[in-house]
Amino acid sequence: MNTTEDRIRTGLESLNPEFMQLENESHMHSGPATDSHFKVTLVSTAFSGKGLVARHQSVYGLLKDEMQGPVHALSLHLFTPEEWASNGTVPDSPQCMGGSKVG
Repeated sequence: MNTTEDRIRTGLESLNPEFMQLENESHMHSGPATDSHFKVTLVSTAFSGKGLVARHQSVYGLLKDEMQGPVHALSLHLFTPEEWASNGTVPDSPQCMGGSKVG
C-alpha cells in the first residue's frame, strides 16, 4: 500500500537520516481526512551549514506533491547530528481547535 505516510517516508529517505520519526497526527484535527497532518523529526548531516528556512525548503522540495495534495499540515523538527546529541527534544504538538472542534 502506498499511503501518504509511505510517500513522505520515502521522500525523506534521500536525506540519509540518522534518525527519523514520522507521526500521523490527523486524529488530533477536525474533519474527515485521515492522512493530512504529520509531524516529522529528522536528524541528518544534510542539514549541516543550513539555517532553519533552508532546511524546511529542502524538505518541502522533496515532498512537493504531497504538500500540494493530501498533506494539510507538516510540523518539521530538523536537526544536525550535533544538535540532536546536545538537545534531542521535540515539543508536543498542540491540539487543533479549528473547524468543527469547540474550544
